[in-house]
Parts: sequence; C-alpha cells; structure tokens
Amino acid sequence: MPQPWRLIPLMHGSGELNMAIDRWLLDRHVQGSHPPTLRFYTWEPLAISLGYHQKQYPAHWPQLTWQGQSIDLVKRPTGGRAVLHQGDLTYAVIASGLSAKRRESYEQICQFLIQGWKTLGVELLYGGAGRGYIHNPNCFGTATAADLVMPDGAKFIGSAQLHRDGAILQHGSMQLAQDANLFEQVFGEVSLMPKLPKHLAQDHAVMIDALTQAAVECFDAEFSIEPLTEQEIQTISSLYITNT
Repeated sequence: MPQPWRLIPLMHGSGELNMAIDRWLLDRHVQGSHPPTLRFYTWEPLAISLGYHQKQYPAHWPQLTWQGQSIDLVKRPTGGRAVLHQGDLTYAVIASGLSAKRRESYEQICQFLIQGWKTLGVELLYGGAGRGYIHNPNCFGTATAADLVMPDGAKFIGSAQLHRDGAILQHGSMQLAQDANLFEQVFGEVSLMPKLPKHLAQDHAVMIDALTQAAVECFDAEFSIEPLTEQEIQTISSLYITNT
C-alpha cells in the first residue's frame, strides 16, 4: 500500500531559508509529526552553500557579486563541499526506513533521479572519485559514488546527506544552465557543464513532473501536494534563522 508523502511545490528562497526549511522538515519527521517529504527549490539571491564541516574556502568568496548583487554564503546541515547555486534546481528528500549504510541509502534515494531523468532522455551514472575529493572546495570538481554524472563524465547532480535517529535528509543540486564565467570566478576552474537537451534547460515544470512520477514508483509514495503555509514559514524562521 502506498505511503503518504508530502510534495512541496517549487519554491524560490534565500539560502538561509532553504536550509532552515530542510532542517525543520527533518526535525519534524524525526519527531513523528511530519510525513516523508519531497520538495524542489531554487536560490534567490544566488548563494554558495558550504558543507557542514567545511571550514576553509577562498578568501574572496564573501566579496563575490553577480550582476550587481552580492552572493550569499550559507552553511548546509549536510556534508560535502561547496556548491554554487545559480542556474540550478535543488531537490530535497526527507524520509525514514532506508538503509543505515550511507552508500546504500544514496542509491535508494538517487534511483528516482536516475529513473526520472531517463524518461527525459538523460542517462545518469554514479561517479567514482576516491577520498581525494575532500581537498577540492568545489563539490562539482569531482564526482563520488554519491553523485550522478553524464556518460561523458560531466557531473550533473551533487548530493549530500544528514542521518538522524533513523531518518535521512538528502538534498542535491542539478546543474542546468550555469554561467561559465561566474563558475570560473568562484572556483578558478572551467565548468564542465552537462549538455542537456535545449528544451529542458529552463523548463523546471517538465523536470519536476518527471522526477515526481519517478518518486511515486521508487518510494511507493502517494503524494499530497501541500505548499508551505505562511504560518509554517514563520515558525521555521523563528526557530532556525537568527535576527528574525
């Protein structure tokens, strides 16, 4: 019998708010007061998210701007390296009952990404980088077994997890149409952008529909579409965002 899940439609929010929402969803799920959840979001203003344990990053990052607007630096509750959130789409899955082994749980969750993108004509494979990735501040500079790459090796989806009391938060960035000059300005290297079919590059609705349908099958989920309410957002802000 399908399990009830909440589907939160596409949201546009600051890095601080996006991370606060993901933390709140995990905390509520651990408490048994919120169903497993799938959501999609973008970052406004642009942001660089840092892995929870990432203490070092280039000194010029806090002064970065793009098109006259400053770029936020925000800490994720999950591990991994830095991600530039511009021209990307982020997903988050909050669920329990998955494998306690990280690699297995990544594979369980990533299956909906592989299956969903396959229906859109995009084949994805797991990355194979070793432990050396921790010396690269750029998440998209290497691809581990937790990441998904194109057949040509270009990294397309970088994901990270947080495990807590049998529940998992996994969120990840899908690189769709990133500005190559900005990427080079941030990381000092050329972006190996994945080559998506032109009709997909900016069509979030088509992507989200395909991924949601795949999630129904992969998670045996029955989705209830429920945007976050104003009261929920106020609660999240008061609990997790300073100076609110």
